[in-house]
Amino acid sequence: MFYPLVVGDFLNRAETVYPDRVGVIDEPDQPGKSWGELRYSEVAALARAQAAGLDALDVPVGGRVAIVSHNSARLLVSFFGVPAWGRILVPINFRLSAAEISYIVSHSGAEMLMVDPDLAQLLPGIDCKHKFVLSEHDTELFGSTAEPRPWQADEAATATINYTSGTTARPKGVQLTHRNLWLNATTFALHAGVSDADVYLHTLPMFHANGWGMPYAVTGLGGRHIVLRQIDGAEILRRIDTHGVTLLCAAPAVVNAVLDAAANWAGPVPGRDRVRIIVAGAPPPTRTIERVRAALGWEFIQIYGLTETSPLLTMSRMRAEWQGLDAHEQARMLGRAGSPTIGVRIAIDEAGEVLAQSNHNLEAYWDNPQATAAAQAGDWFHTGDGGSFSDGQLTIADRKKDVIITGGENVSSIEIEDVLNSHPAVREVAVIGIPDDKWGELVTAIVVTDGSDLDEAGLIAHCRASLAGYKCPKKVEFVDSLPRTATGKLQKFKLRQPYWQGLDRQVN
Repeated sequence: MFYPLVVGDFLNRAETVYPDRVGVIDEPDQPGKSWGELRYSEVAALARAQAAGLDALDVPVGGRVAIVSHNSARLLVSFFGVPAWGRILVPINFRLSAAEISYIVSHSGAEMLMVDPDLAQLLPGIDCKHKFVLSEHDTELFGSTAEPRPWQADEAATATINYTSGTTARPKGVQLTHRNLWLNATTFALHAGVSDADVYLHTLPMFHANGWGMPYAVTGLGGRHIVLRQIDGAEILRRIDTHGVTLLCAAPAVVNAVLDAAANWAGPVPGRDRVRIIVAGAPPPTRTIERVRAALGWEFIQIYGLTETSPLLTMSRMRAEWQGLDAHEQARMLGRAGSPTIGVRIAIDEAGEVLAQSNHNLEAYWDNPQATAAAQAGDWFHTGDGGSFSDGQLTIADRKKDVIITGGENVSSIEIEDVLNSHPAVREVAVIGIPDDKWGELVTAIVVTDGSDLDEAGLIAHCRASLAGYKCPKKVEFVDSLPRTATGKLQKFKLRQPYWQGLDRQVN
């Protein structure tokens, strides 16, 4: 017997096994109206009502439904109400400009757009057949009492289109199928040990790679979702304390915000010996991992992946073999990208690029066959990251474009950043290469400090104690902040731009 793997399976199980359990606690300060506490039977009813509402609007199977929203119960329900009845959800970064959102809506061919109440002013300038403001139009969107039309389930059907950040060109729409999402969520849950005892805090934007699959995994296993609308370190600690949170996913910038808040927290830090924090986006400094484990008392887990891989490829989690190592060495081991998860194969090509095969790699880039062919050449997904793979462990050296070639030597900016971050006065750092007549590219550190008296010479001397001379920064600039995406990823292209502007090549 063949039974298709579809995202509706997760909600069906929650409704069947845990109908009376409170599954979702919405952000209380949602603009308009918070949905408060929702039992899983109510979540399922809202998803069916949303599907029936799409029927009434004649949105066909395969039709694209775009949504621009901060974290909310309405967005969480839409991860089921749209694709579980055969439509395609297009979750869009709420921090994008009106022009960028308009491009995604047009490129995806979305015939329906839902936006957060705080973004209602964007609607008039966007061309879309059906446009609604969440909360203001709950009757039309989630109020139907009709039964939705059944869908002939197909695991190969596209479930979501997630647009990449588009740093140097138009963003690409990543087609993820029901099979992709089902296997990613299930594999993630297995490796992270998700259970019905978990209380999951949505610090990660749900639009980002579909919240890494946690909307599906936590639902299917009967865990509780705590919706957080805006990131604030102290508020994260309060929610962990109030709701008994056990699990959260975060970018390194969010980790830093929590660590800063914990330093001023009155009393014991919430969640000690209970919370698992799963980090992705960039390899965090070893010192940050040590602080999470010591100052917070939380388990630190790191994953590696991309939107195109749904995203889980590897996971770095404490192993029994490391128990005899000291805390610093354990943190260093946890700082690697980790081991392939079940069903994932990793390889490194001759140029040092990380390649991946899995059952949850993207189906295609939407309406972009050339980019699809390039990314999937040779039946491997080409990540664009440079790294090494040995003893079953993947280590990311850098984005291919972030490798600095100075004096004919390849230098990993990540390695230098890790050393710079070990200085107690450094809060954030980015290392880039800038054009230089003598060296080709000059290793340059862009640094945010804690406000203490720190100069260029002192930082370079700090690096010389741990790094070969050619790897040490030759130039240090101090800034107030570093440019990041909505999900906390560092935008190094913005830091490079002033130095490389007007040059024909981005290498020297």
